[in-house]
Amino acid sequence: MSGFVGVFDSGVGGISVLRSLVAELPHEDFHYFGDSANAPYGEKTEARVLELSQDIVERFAVDGAKAIVIACNTATSAAAPTLRRIYPDLPIIGIEPALKPATEAPGHGRILVMATDITLRLDKYQELAATYGRGCEVISVPCPGLAGRIERGDLAAADLREMIRGYVGSFAGTVGSVVLGCTHYPFVRRQIAEVLGGDVRFYDGGAGTARQLGHRLGECGLLADEAHAGSVSFASSEDTPDELALYREFFEMEL
Repeated sequence: MSGFVGVFDSGVGGISVLRSLVAELPHEDFHYFGDSANAPYGEKTEARVLELSQDIVERFAVDGAKAIVIACNTATSAAAPTLRRIYPDLPIIGIEPALKPATEAPGHGRILVMATDITLRLDKYQELAATYGRGCEVISVPCPGLAGRIERGDLAAADLREMIRGYVGSFAGTVGSVVLGCTHYPFVRRQIAEVLGGDVRFYDGGAGTARQLGHRLGECGLLADEAHAGSVSFASSEDTPDELALYREFFEMEL
């Protein structure tokens, strides 16, 4: 089936989702767009996130996308329902904090949810927490500035580790699971684990989003032929060689 899957985020974060998409659906052509000139979305108003998301999806649709993945928790919460109304014939897959699998895992106990302010405020997350958080203690931790700092790269730097320590250091040794509720955060999973200590389990929405995309493509008869060699391309609103090189670095990074 011709056509590509458009994937977007406010910047490099959604590349963590893209990696799951490519692993699950290696025969598909993925066009990734990072809106780095407007990153991070988690610190913008809901109306502005919707406006930016709508512009991106419109360009993808004009260019012939057969499906869209919103690889951003904030944009999913703020824009997905409206975008699905505008494009009823275009499969639009969002992502959400992986609270359900975290609460269903044996011995989940206390669960730390790290996310942006806007993701934690919006109804989507509140409904998830109310539905799946009944049998455990869910601790929601807003992490303003963390996505923007990850966006700059240099993930081994001391200032990034100290930022993470400032957000979650007080929970060291007291939580068993962490839900990474922003697609940027899987890139610093190792640093978060070092701050929290112990045998902490991590959950993010990438794999579930990839499975959902495969299901929707199959349901709509849009899956690529298995003989097709899939591809990945990158574009950014901050269209510089350095920015695109950073995207490729995050795509190939060992996690």
